[in-house]
Amino acid sequence: MALHSIDGLGPIRLKAILDYFKDPKLAWEASAAQLLNIGIPKNVVELLLQTRKKLEPESYAQSIKEKGISWLTIFDESYPKLLAQIYDPPIVLYLQGEILPQDANAIAVVGTRKMTGYGKVITEQFTKGLVAGGLTIVSGLARGVDSQAHKGAIGSGGRTIAVLGGGLDQIYPPENRGLAKEIVSGSGALLSEFPPDYPSLPGNFPSRNRIIAGLSKAVLVTEAAQDSGSLITARLAVESGREVFAVPGPVTSSLSKGPIDLIREGARIVFDPKEILEELGINQIQSSRLKIKNENELSEDEKKVLECIENEGRHIDEIGRLLNYPSAKISALLLKMEISGLVQNLGSGNYCKS
Repeated sequence: MALHSIDGLGPIRLKAILDYFKDPKLAWEASAAQLLNIGIPKNVVELLLQTRKKLEPESYAQSIKEKGISWLTIFDESYPKLLAQIYDPPIVLYLQGEILPQDANAIAVVGTRKMTGYGKVITEQFTKGLVAGGLTIVSGLARGVDSQAHKGAIGSGGRTIAVLGGGLDQIYPPENRGLAKEIVSGSGALLSEFPPDYPSLPGNFPSRNRIIAGLSKAVLVTEAAQDSGSLITARLAVESGREVFAVPGPVTSSLSKGPIDLIREGARIVFDPKEILEELGINQIQSSRLKIKNENELSEDEKKVLECIENEGRHIDEIGRLLNYPSAKISALLLKMEISGLVQNLGSGNYCKS
C-alpha cells in the first residue's frame, strides 16, 4: 500500500516492480538506480524516494484502518476472481462494507448522468428483475442511472457494489454520501483503487470504468448519449470477454443513441430483464424479491388508468381528461397504484406504467 500511494505507480508499473523484486519490502527500499533500470520514470522514482523519508508503511496502514477502510491486494484469496482476469487489474483495492461470495454473480448497470423519466423507469425495472435473479448490481455511484441502479438494488432487497473514481474519503458527487452510507451499512460495498484521500479527478473515471466491467459478468446500458462514459465501460467489458446488453429507447431522444450504437456494434438488445438472466444461464427468479402483478385482480378504474399510460407517461391532468374522471378520484387511484407498484411517479405530476 505504501508503494501504491505513490502517484504515477499505476497497476502496470506496480506489477512490473513487484514482478522484478518479488517482495514489496525490497521494492520499497530499492535504490534509484534499480528502479530506473526497470523502466520507472525519473519523476516517479524521485517521488518514491521523497515519500519513503516521511511515510512509514505500518503507520500508514493503521491510519487507513482507523478510518474504517480495509483493503485487498491481488495476492489475497478474497480478491474478486473476475476482476483478476482483466488485462490490468488493480494491485490494491480499498474497501468499505463487505464483499460476499455471492457478489461473484454480478452485473454492471450503467448509463447517463442526465437521466430522463424513461431512463429512471427502465433502470429501476431492470435492476429489480436482475436482483430477483440473484445478481449483485455494480455501478459507479454517479448521478443519474448509476444512482438509480444502486437505489433499485437496495430497494429490492439486493446487494450492490459502488466503484468510485476517487478515494473513499472523497465521496463524489457529495449528494450521494447518504447513498454510500446505505450501501456500506449492509447492502454491499464501496470500492476504489485510489488511496483514501485521492481526489475524484476527471481522468480517473475511465480507470474506474474498467473495474466496474471487470467485477461483472455482463454490462447493461439503459440510457446514454453517444459520448457517455458508460459506453467506455461497455467496450471494456467486450475486451474482457463479458456480455453487453442495451435497452433501446425513444428514437427522438439523444439519450437513446448510446445504446443504439452499442447494438450496432454487437451488443444484445433487451426488452426484459428475464432475457439477460436467460443469457447468463439463470432460470430461477426469486419470487419473494419480485412482485408479480396480476392484472385480473385490478378494478375496472385501475385497468383504465393503466391502459391510458400503457405506452407513454402522462400528466395527472391529462389522465383525468382522457378518462373523464374528477381530479380527486384520479389522485386517489394513482396513489393507491403507486403504493402497489403498478405505476411510477416521474415527478411534476407525470406518471407511467411500472
